[in-house]
Amino acid sequence: MRDQPTFLHLDLDAFFASVEQRDDPKLRGRPVIVGGTAGRGVVAAASYEAREFGVRSAMPTIQAERLCPNGVFLPPRFDAYQKASRAVMKIMSSVTSLVEPLSLDEAFLDVAGAMRRFTDPHAIAEFMRSSIKNEVGLTASVGGATTKMLAKIASDLAKPDGVLIVKPGDELGVLHPLPVGRLWGVGPATRERLDRFGVKTIGDLSRIPEATLVGALGAANGKHLHALSWNRDERGVQPDQQTKSVSHEETFSEDKTDRKELQRELVRMTERVGARLRSAGLAGRTIQVKLKYHDFRQVTRSATLDHLTDLAGEIGPVARDLLEDLEIAGGVRLLGVSVTGLSSEGEREEQLSFESGADLENRETRRALELAVDAVRERFGDDSVGPGSEIDNGRVRADRKGSLYGPLAEPEQPRPQSRRGRERDPG
Repeated sequence: MRDQPTFLHLDLDAFFASVEQRDDPKLRGRPVIVGGTAGRGVVAAASYEAREFGVRSAMPTIQAERLCPNGVFLPPRFDAYQKASRAVMKIMSSVTSLVEPLSLDEAFLDVAGAMRRFTDPHAIAEFMRSSIKNEVGLTASVGGATTKMLAKIASDLAKPDGVLIVKPGDELGVLHPLPVGRLWGVGPATRERLDRFGVKTIGDLSRIPEATLVGALGAANGKHLHALSWNRDERGVQPDQQTKSVSHEETFSEDKTDRKELQRELVRMTERVGARLRSAGLAGRTIQVKLKYHDFRQVTRSATLDHLTDLAGEIGPVARDLLEDLEIAGGVRLLGVSVTGLSSEGEREEQLSFESGADLENRETRRALELAVDAVRERFGDDSVGPGSEIDNGRVRADRKGSLYGPLAEPEQPRPQSRRGRERDPG
């Protein structure tokens, strides 16, 4: 534990929903729910206006609709969220190189080395928040403390759009009154065991001898939670943590039994995965396809290439072959594709330096084409261009909730805001 609160945790407020409200002023002040808009989808993010109705992340969409019937239900736009995330990460990296991203919308920072440029951690937090608001158009909450664990808790307490820096000596006063579920590692099963000891708060937990916790929870978990209850957390910020996989999966509104339709869905997903790999400067070797059946059974199949790739044109054929080996009788509820075994763009280029001939030329031609598609989507939207398999008589298939493209495409219509067709305009 440090003697100054130089661990910061920055968390964007209601990230996906806030991006939607930023990009469409008509949505500001309205309950916005992002996620699967079909009956079996789940909520990925809810604006604070929607949370007032009890809507929460990971809630089934159908339950969210009952709680918030006038909400604006939107499908996710991951490319827009990734673009905003990159801009925010760039701002954090301007403060310190010690940034540990946890997801698109949150990261830890070690700002000990930045104290020469700023008066204190609070000034650093306010600098980042104002930069994010002015440059990205989003709000963020920041927590600071002498440990990573407490910095994360502090950012939660600061929400929305606030800062909480826990001063040295005040840690236990902030920590001990909180519910024990605030600690990392306390899930429903652990909480049920702790209930037997009358543990409701972190302070209650701190008063139980470590040996008792070890007996109840096991050596690793018991020692870990006892240490956290006293704000003992020796972990540092790990800026070199790499993304382990890039994936895209979707739960369908109805079980799919048509193999050709699943193949079309898979093509679209591999396009997205390839774009995300290129955007992140990553390439991978192992391609995996995942199916979840109507009865919730789940199967995966994978194959490993002899080279790194970030191209949908190489990922797609492998994924389609994997799908061909899987049964679809009874119906497919969820389909997903992922790329693992990731390496940096530099390693991909180093690999290419050992290749020659037609294969290299074809691969680089394909890469130039996919980069051009990335540029078009960046400017005109995710659905402005896509694979031909998505076009039916010159129009994008009706279940693709995006812009129309193709030779017979009509002028762009407003994106549907919910599966019930509610209007965006207030009143």
